Amino acid sequence: MTEQRSLTDAVIIGAGPVGLFAVFELGLLGLKAHVVDIQDKPGGQCAELYPEKPIYDIPALPIVTGGELVERLLKQAEPFAPVFHLGQMAEKLEKLDNGNWLMTTDLGQAIEAPVIVVAAGGGSFVPKRPPIAGIDDYEGTSVFYSVRKMESFRGKHLVIAGGGDSALDWTLNLQPVAASVTLVHRRPDFRAAPDSVAKMRALAEAGKITFTVAQITGLEGEGGRLSAVKLKSEAGEAVAPCDTLLPFYGLTMKLGPIADFGLNLTENHIAVDTEKFESSVPGIFAIGDINTYPGKLKLILSGFHEAALMAHQAFHYVHPDQKLRFQYTTTSTELHQRLHVA
Repeated sequence: MTEQRSLTDAVIIGAGPVGLFAVFELGLLGLKAHVVDIQDKPGGQCAELYPEKPIYDIPALPIVTGGELVERLLKQAEPFAPVFHLGQMAEKLEKLDNGNWLMTTDLGQAIEAPVIVVAAGGGSFVPKRPPIAGIDDYEGTSVFYSVRKMESFRGKHLVIAGGGDSALDWTLNLQPVAASVTLVHRRPDFRAAPDSVAKMRALAEAGKITFTVAQITGLEGEGGRLSAVKLKSEAGEAVAPCDTLLPFYGLTMKLGPIADFGLNLTENHIAVDTEKFESSVPGIFAIGDINTYPGKLKLILSGFHEAALMAHQAFHYVHPDQKLRFQYTTTSTELHQRLHVA
């Protein structure tokens, strides 16, 4: 595989909301960024897991869906022309003699930069696959581990499995569009928000959904098309007819090659300071859910704050002989020019 090398100011690993905002904060300081993400589109968890799910704690946006937030962040970063390398994993990181870092992806894309910003959330999210024989034959056609577009489930006969927030949220959100919804959980108690559980039970009592305490033991169908799931409960064995199965058994976070970058890790999180959000290795920063420090809150808004402080320290690695002049976007002509609003 031929190496393709690019040169930039910063490489951001992770194209979630915090990584996208880092593009903006770096751009305000005149720094260019390349962004690497294993997903085939920007957005991270917001795009992959809950593009249509409302978020209520983004400043100045009383309600915004994950998808809308990603769109707004991409628009905000647009003036700084980030270069995206999607569908690729940051596989190797090495220090060059000139002091820069060389990051190489699993597809052979090499990017050289003085600054590396790890904004990879908790790592790569992999859904926990149920231990059901032959389930891979139905994945992508009748079995889905996330809901990207609710409309694609209109008129479907759904079995939703799980006892956490995702299972309850999608039971409530998909009930109005699906032909039928059966929620299956191995016990009557849930790990989800009490309000969601109460709403689900009300729908079940009204006959608008079916709730079954059971375990899924097998699948029926052919050609990748599901016709039913096999259930086992204290009452015995049964079959629930359906054409779609949504198993929400949680996600496994895999840090992947980042674990081999020589960083100081604490339970698969990167320890940073709270002045610059820099790791134990100079020039490598960690922002968002991937980092850890005393008082850490895993909130998108916290990651935004971390991105701003990171950018100001990153400037000194890119331009060690220049003095950074703090400016406000409301009054700075220079920033207006960079934002293309002058």
